[in-house]
Amino acid sequence: MEKQNKFQIKNIIFVSIAHFVHDTYSAFLAPIVPLLKAKLGINNTLVSLMFVAQQIPSLLNPFIGIIADNLKIRYLVILAPAVTTICMSLLGVAPLYIIIIILLFVMGISSAMFHVPTPVLIKKISGDRIGKGMSFYMLGGEAARTVGPLIIVAAVDVWGLEGTFRLIPFGLLASLILYFRLRKINISEDIKGNRSIKGIKGIKETFKEHLPFFILIAGIMFFRGFMKTSLSSFLPTYLGEKGGSLWLGGVSLSVFEFAGAIGAYLSGTFSDKIGRLRMLTIIILVSPVLMFLFTLTEGAMMFPVLLLLGFFLISSTPVLLALIMDIDSEHQAFLSGVFMFISFISTSITALFVGILSDFIGLVDTYKVASLLAFLAIPFVLILKRKFDKT
Repeated sequence: MEKQNKFQIKNIIFVSIAHFVHDTYSAFLAPIVPLLKAKLGINNTLVSLMFVAQQIPSLLNPFIGIIADNLKIRYLVILAPAVTTICMSLLGVAPLYIIIIILLFVMGISSAMFHVPTPVLIKKISGDRIGKGMSFYMLGGEAARTVGPLIIVAAVDVWGLEGTFRLIPFGLLASLILYFRLRKINISEDIKGNRSIKGIKGIKETFKEHLPFFILIAGIMFFRGFMKTSLSSFLPTYLGEKGGSLWLGGVSLSVFEFAGAIGAYLSGTFSDKIGRLRMLTIIILVSPVLMFLFTLTEGAMMFPVLLLLGFFLISSTPVLLALIMDIDSEHQAFLSGVFMFISFISTSITALFVGILSDFIGLVDTYKVASLLAFLAIPFVLILKRKFDKT
């Protein structure tokens, strides 16, 4: 019992490393979008469908959450990075658009199998410092999205677009190393031991009980999603439209994600101290202003704004995850699955919106529209704060 209340720093670090390995490879798509557009002769609408293909498996997220309650979670954490590694490293080799869609769809399944159960695992090994545990977890993911664009751009520079398959062994080796460490984490038994067997009825009751909460979370994530998708998926393409190089796009995306890694680490930890919803309110109010300011900047002045934007925009995720994990429920993995379902569905819709709109008005004006839409998240967080703030 004492171990359950202890912040297990070594296990948390290794789960975060698993997150880092997985998301490093999953970050390969956005930086090479300009090259794939030229190779395949596609527009931004078809590009957005690539990102949608990654998200379609998220429809299964709540069911994956149910299944995860009865599986050894650590094996999902170990296997998923290997599958993602193979799929994402083959994007440059794929000769047809449909093959890229299939690879991204398989990668989406792998991502769902990884991201749904791991927050539950983090909760179990974080003791009474869940926010800090989520910060470590998100730091792994955001650090990966910092490094990933640089790795894929460097690989293309050395081997060409069709030579990126050479990155596969590195990811497989990392998964092998993770196996020898994470196989020792015995978490599934804790979940089973702390859960009464209520079946589908209990899950339906849990869903109904927390539905108002999740509707508000969905509103926040949806309207912020326009900003996040615009930057995380289309930033290299946006800069390319303004005359920037592939390297500038990759470096800019890394700068954005690096700032996000710092924000992800600090926001969860601070939310333990000042309250989740207070922290979330600050983030929601500042981000749209920075996004609009970014659309007005040029040259070197772009980078300071991009750093601040990445810091505030991405820092909301660990706070939202910690809010979900604060819920006292016997179906924690299912609730995590619902959150991931909302996250990935909102990403799919906003990616499609950004892709279609940018084909009509260009990415520069689309970015401005995204910043204005993000202000609509403010009423949702204020209602959430009024109804659910316990601080």
